[in-house]
Amino acid sequence: MHDVVLSRKMAGAGADLRGHFRAGVRAALEAWPALQIAVENGFGGVHSQEKAEWLGHAVEEYFFRNADLELDEVEDFLGELMTNEFDTVVEDGSLPQVSQQLQTMFHHFQRGDGAALKEMVSCITQRKCRVRATALKTAREMDETDADSVEEMEVTATNDGAVTDGFCPQPEYSGSDFQTIKEEDIVEDGWTIVRRKK
Repeated sequence: MHDVVLSRKMAGAGADLRGHFRAGVRAALEAWPALQIAVENGFGGVHSQEKAEWLGHAVEEYFFRNADLELDEVEDFLGELMTNEFDTVVEDGSLPQVSQQLQTMFHHFQRGDGAALKEMVSCITQRKCRVRATALKTAREMDETDADSVEEMEVTATNDGAVTDGFCPQPEYSGSDFQTIKEEDIVEDGWTIVRRKK
């Protein structure tokens, strides 16, 4: 009987620790400017908020399935999620900081150090452990930066006359960025050459 009570207490302590780690992951992500900017601006589409909540569960599961993660692995995982789910490339220096926070919290969890874990969660929640952010680019903007070095860009014209680039089904180019398409720019096989204004 005594053994059963002890097992329940240990199981309860483990659940509490996991709950503290979960709260820490949520706090770290909610305090991460890059993610919050992506959510507020709808970089993840109409379900950006739901994706942010799912991100917390994904990060938590990632740590529990991979107990001995290196910092660069955590950075790569977070960076990939931001690119895939929010079309965002984080280049503000905050990715290593958030990854380090998450990894440190997981180490506290592994050691069973609930007090240190709670203290860290409290610190993040109260914005004492502030992650600094300077700039943020969407993956689309990164592609456009690469395209700036190219004089011309070929795009396909769809049946309804809309122009797509094959990568983004709804490109967000403003009309002022490109010259009006002239008849001489329409070539065989439905290809159209669009030139940037100089």
